[in-house]
Amino acid sequence: MKYQVKSVRMRHINRLKVVLVEKQKTGKWLAEQLGKDPATVSRWCSNSIQPSVETFAKIADLLNVDIKELFNSSK
Repeated sequence: MKYQVKSVRMRHINRLKVVLVEKQKTGKWLAEQLGKDPATVSRWCSNSIQPSVETFAKIADLLNVDIKELFNSSK
């Protein structure tokens, strides 16, 4: 029996890194505001992991953006 290995393309779900740049904020700043480890925020920015919906809401408030701005379009 042969197995096929499918290439999995990393999905860039969030735009957190872009929005931080647009707002002239750093991952370190965001980590301090949220009480999180800067390494965790870095992983969010690289889309290797995703924060919870509640955390996305807090981030949107901190950055003064609509939560939808933190996500890439699914279209």
